[in-house]
Amino acid sequence: MPNGSLDKYISTSQEGSPLLSWQRKYDIILGVARGIGYLHRGCDVRILHFDIKPHNILLDENFIPKISDFGLAKLYPTDKSIVTLTAARGTIGYVAPELISRSIGAISYKADVYSFGMLLMEMLDLKRNEVANEENSSQYFPYNIYDKFNKGKEIVVDEGANDDEKKMARKLSLVALWCIQTNPIQRPSMSKVVEMLEGEVEVLEVPPQRLQSQPIVHQTMGSSTTFSSDSIALLDNPVEVDIYAD
Repeated sequence: MPNGSLDKYISTSQEGSPLLSWQRKYDIILGVARGIGYLHRGCDVRILHFDIKPHNILLDENFIPKISDFGLAKLYPTDKSIVTLTAARGTIGYVAPELISRSIGAISYKADVYSFGMLLMEMLDLKRNEVANEENSSQYFPYNIYDKFNKGKEIVVDEGANDDEKKMARKLSLVALWCIQTNPIQRPSMSKVVEMLEGEVEVLEVPPQRLQSQPIVHQTMGSSTTFSSDSIALLDNPVEVDIYAD
């Protein structure tokens, strides 16, 4: 993977990293979505990755993305709907809230959908851009994006973006909001995510604004999400929980 991992192309802290064009961003995002969808539905054994993040997306010489690092993945037969997870797992900033609190919902492939949505948020730099431009920067940042849509304002993109790129930013932002819904039932499947990415932005609806102001996964980090590169077990005392495959 000569182009390394995705994180070095989207981190503002690394000087000298080449910028990705909007088309290349879209191609990478679509490729990752298709890859996760394949893990969920395309293999003889279903695979939940549980650690989708930019550090685990590798890029070949043509910037085609490859999902890597299956150290936290869980496999289960296609003829079974429930498997056992002995500890919540993931990376702070990308882990789905139901992995922290079972009261939010059942653990399923929707956990990877949430992580993909957070990866998409970071790739679009939505957290930094939107929160930096709001007076109340302590507000849980997806609400800032909802405010933009509800007020008919544009999502913050780079100043040189043309109309097509602004439409792409809107589409990707809407997809991200659907993916990070707190209730996993409201999140789309990855096959639906691919359909949304390949479709027209005009047909996409703004998702229901039922995000908790500070989901439990973010309470551990403060009011604004802090992205991390460290994959960890998130429970000090592992417990058995069921994963619902469908």
